[in-house]
Amino acid sequence: MKKPRPFILAETNWKSVKETKFDVAVLPWGATEAHNYHLPYATDSIQNEYVAAVAAEKAWTKGAKVIVLPNVPFGVNTGQLDVDLCINMNLSTQIAVLKDIVDVLSRQKIQKLIIMNGHGGNNFKQVIREMSFFYPDVFVCAFNWFKATDWNEYFDEPGDHAGEMETSAIMHIAPELVLPLEEAGDGYAKKFKLKAFKEGWVQAQRAWTQVTKDTGVGNPYAASAKKGEKFLNACADNIANFFLELGETPLDEIYE
Repeated sequence: MKKPRPFILAETNWKSVKETKFDVAVLPWGATEAHNYHLPYATDSIQNEYVAAVAAEKAWTKGAKVIVLPNVPFGVNTGQLDVDLCINMNLSTQIAVLKDIVDVLSRQKIQKLIIMNGHGGNNFKQVIREMSFFYPDVFVCAFNWFKATDWNEYFDEPGDHAGEMETSAIMHIAPELVLPLEEAGDGYAKKFKLKAFKEGWVQAQRAWTQVTKDTGVGNPYAASAKKGEKFLNACADNIANFFLELGETPLDEIYE
């Protein structure tokens, strides 16, 4: 029988919580969007929740007092409004949601919050700046879980969206949710033709259905559960070390 994990807020209970002084809160933030033909709409959230839980358990066993909050399942999807049931949450809404969460943490003296992002359309840099204005007592930081290690060491062509990396990850985490690869699109995506965009010093939102026919960006056909397992574990190891290190570091000693 599965027991509640004390580092997962959705599973734990008041008896455990009231006896624990948590140093770090982790907020996974995903999305609900199409992922080619073969992956579930909740791909970003499934990956995020899995890695957060594995990393938190590793850190907890080393003494970290970390608590993983429930995943936020909606992200910024303004470029996919014409894709059926891709659910968009505007940046202004994200700010409002995060402000309420940080307010609670501030009142309860949990002064370190990590936003663990699983969706490329989310960008929390300016949001963090706004939180520091309203709640200077809470240190807020953010990272993309899939950047915790070099994915090029694990995949031939990682892909941007529903490619080899994400397909491999879901094959390991929830294989029952993955359609056979022969049913997947090839993930071919058009790129901007202007020179400045190609060189990377100009950015713009992509109009998704003009870029890709199957909603994927990246070839998924070389994916495997074994590749996914290795990559996920490597990311979780590095993230666990970060959870532990941040928890142990006083905020007035965070710079050197």
